[in-house]
Amino acid sequence: MRRAGNLSRHRPQDNRFSDSGGFQVRSAKVTVIILALLFTSLGGMAQAKPADDLLTKYREQGAGNVNAKAGETLWGRRFKDPETGEERACTTCHTNDLHATGRHAKTGKPIAPMAASANPKRLTDPKFIEKWFSRNCRWTLGRECTPGEKGSFLLFIQSQ
Repeated sequence: MRRAGNLSRHRPQDNRFSDSGGFQVRSAKVTVIILALLFTSLGGMAQAKPADDLLTKYREQGAGNVNAKAGETLWGRRFKDPETGEERACTTCHTNDLHATGRHAKTGKPIAPMAASANPKRLTDPKFIEKWFSRNCRWTLGRECTPGEKGSFLLFIQSQ
C-alpha cells in the first residue's frame, strides 16, 4: 500500500531550471562568464584608445599623412648632435627590434620593449607618451618632433 505523502521512493525533482533558485544560480554563472569574455575582448580596445586619442590630437594640430612606414623610417634614421657631432637614432637606446628590451645610452638602464604586444603597459598613458616624445625627440633629433612625426611613430609602434 502506498502512502500519499511518502516521496522518498521517488527520484528527487531536477530543479536546475525551476523557480526554486537553481536556474538563477546557473544564470548568474553564465552572466559572469559573458561579462569576463566581454571585458577581455574590450581590453585591447582600451589599450588602443589613448594612442588613438593622441593621433586625433596630432591630426588636429596639422599632422598630414601619418603612417607606420614613415614612423619606421624615422625610427632607424640617424641624426647628428650639433654640439658633439655624435650620431643618434631611436635604435641607439631602443634597438631595431621593438619587442626587445633596450638600454639607455648614458645610464645603461634597461628600457622595456616598445611594442605593446611585448609590453602591455606601452601606449596606455597619454601623459607618459607625450613626456617621452618630448625628451627623446630633443635628445635624438635635436628638436621637438612635429605632430606628423609623433603620429607616424605611434602608428609604427602600434603595428608591432
